[in-house]
Amino acid sequence: MPSAPQQLALDTILCNDTDGIGIWLINPMEWRMIDRLAHVPEGTYQTQPVDTYRTMLVNSGCCMVDQWIPENPLTMGAHGFERNTVRSATTGAERVVLDGVPINDPDDVAAHLERVAFPGIMDAIRTFDEDACVRRIIDSEAHVQRILGPELLKAPYCPAFPTLAYYSYGYASYFMAYALYPELMERHFSLQADYAVLRNRAMARAIIEGGLPPYLRLDHDVADSRGTLVDVTSLDRIWFPHFARSIAPLTRAHIRMIWHCDGNLMAMVPRLIDAGIKGFQGFQYECGMDYEAICRMKAKDGDGLLIIGGVSVTRTLPHGTPDDVRRELRWLVDAGPKRGLFLGASSSIAPGVPWENLRALVEGFRHYRARGRGGLDKPRN
Repeated sequence: MPSAPQQLALDTILCNDTDGIGIWLINPMEWRMIDRLAHVPEGTYQTQPVDTYRTMLVNSGCCMVDQWIPENPLTMGAHGFERNTVRSATTGAERVVLDGVPINDPDDVAAHLERVAFPGIMDAIRTFDEDACVRRIIDSEAHVQRILGPELLKAPYCPAFPTLAYYSYGYASYFMAYALYPELMERHFSLQADYAVLRNRAMARAIIEGGLPPYLRLDHDVADSRGTLVDVTSLDRIWFPHFARSIAPLTRAHIRMIWHCDGNLMAMVPRLIDAGIKGFQGFQYECGMDYEAICRMKAKDGDGLLIIGGVSVTRTLPHGTPDDVRRELRWLVDAGPKRGLFLGASSSIAPGVPWENLRALVEGFRHYRARGRGGLDKPRN
């Protein structure tokens, strides 16, 4: 039997009627704030990250976790990424070298795709073991659920689908290759989708056979504040057909999939819905994401959307006041769907957010989880 918090999370995923509003995870990156939310001495998170992080989530009122990343804040110092942080292709690496191949220009990207990436995907397809994959997923989800305990529901996270590989090759070289070699890009998306279909068949089986929540959040940044990283009509031609094909095993199994939104993704929203996505998370309202309009939209089958409405981590939490936080929570609730609404933060919470704003956030979480859509009182000092 699910606990009361787990049942609230599951009913929210299923878009059932609930008395309270479900609370999604939060990921503060400043260690002393994690300690403070966990009610432990400063320095505890650094030495006991998993237990402290879990306690922080429970104390913050959270009841659903999809991406379990308790050690993620250890990658960042008190003032952001420190000088000794390992840099990747998209976080300031001076040189991009992939499988021993230097990536300096679009031709290097094309050569690596043809000589290394494509054969690697084809080999993964040939050797894929569906039964073993099902067992791994079920065992992994059960392991994390045991760590989380009865206060939190672990939901599966991020199925396979074709991605834009800028994270491997770097922005400049990859996007130049995307413009110069569209047929090669589509070949990459097609092969990724071939492999994703196999993995998502296994994911669907694991969710059904393991009795897991029928939910998945897809996480891939494809927009900035101006819009999609590439012309959305090019995605219509060479990406969306393979994306829809890749997630088809999950849509057929009635797994509710939601998309993580960074930047201004409005042009993709109807296209994602048409492909089978049934909800969204991570709205950057200041970039043009129309939360109210999205919350009024329907899935392709006519169902309401599952929405994770987050207080802005780029505007309200770092630069606002506690009253601003409370107002934004109230707006998220009032404008959100009547069923299928989680509250959270719009993304990870960077260092530097005032404690008073974090306190207002978690007090709001506890309020809405306990009292549903009732008014939000100001916290007592």
